[in-house]
Amino acid sequence: MPVTGEAAKAPRAAAGRENDRELVRRAQNGDKEAFEILVERHQGRVFAVAGGILRNREDVEDIAQQVFLKAYFSLKRFDQRAAFSTWLYKITVNECWDMLRKKKVRPLVYESELSEEQAHLYQSTEQGMGQGMAQAPDVSERLETRQQVEQWLECLEARDREMLILKEVQGFTVEEIAEMLSVNGNTVKVRLFRARQRIAEKIRRKKRAAGV
Repeated sequence: MPVTGEAAKAPRAAAGRENDRELVRRAQNGDKEAFEILVERHQGRVFAVAGGILRNREDVEDIAQQVFLKAYFSLKRFDQRAAFSTWLYKITVNECWDMLRKKKVRPLVYESELSEEQAHLYQSTEQGMGQGMAQAPDVSERLETRQQVEQWLECLEARDREMLILKEVQGFTVEEIAEMLSVNGNTVKVRLFRARQRIAEKIRRKKRAAGV
């Protein structure tokens, strides 16, 4: 008896409710549909992560294809110690920076890994600034258009912009960002702090220039 359209959709709908871990297990055993569901589930964020690093839409599309192709052929070696999403977005970040290197974009090097004491020093400085001045404006509430967002982000170094987008736009935790970028959590915290402060200062200067 032929399978109706609705009946054919039922297994895929059920698979779509499975968590990533189970879908990865199935995909590792050769289930192509399980991998397709993983692609559908994560492709939006892959595009967003790549878009935060690359400025060209065609480059983002090329990278997204490369990421899922690489993930497909590397999936059997993925041991699931990390979340699939973290593993996938780490591939995305690495592919983006490989593309920038091939295009001879000047590489931006991380500052030396920050110790716990250095991170505390930055946190203490942040607290002191908070006591001596008004709280930094909430950027998301003050930027009304995409063009303004891009303008503020352009004032940041590429790595800082990348981290800020991963944290504030994509919602990754500090720990997830650290794993994606192969740095420690303290480095992520400090770079996020500096990025927020730089944007907040840009906003304050604009307000002063406007006489607000």
